[in-house]
Amino acid sequence: MRKDKKQVIGEEIGDESIKLFLLPEPADDTPPALHKLIKAYRGLRIDDFERFLHVFIEAGYDLNARDAKGRSFVDLIADQRQAAPYIELVQAVRG
Repeated sequence: MRKDKKQVIGEEIGDESIKLFLLPEPADDTPPALHKLIKAYRGLRIDDFERFLHVFIEAGYDLNARDAKGRSFVDLIADQRQAAPYIELVQAVRG
């Protein structure tokens, strides 16, 4: 990186940018709610993901969506190294 460029990591994004994660639709038979959760997990920092979950629920999407094999979002990411805080958020939002 050039010396005159400042590296920005983990900058908070706005609400409109978070809402964009509701737009992607799956190209296969993955339920739209599950697809959106996975996209947000992959693209958002933990603080932004928490905000996304509230937008996601307000938009009427289901946190308990499952794929054709019966796997939930939590099931799909459980073995990933950085997943624990995301799983905790989903479980807390579920109540």
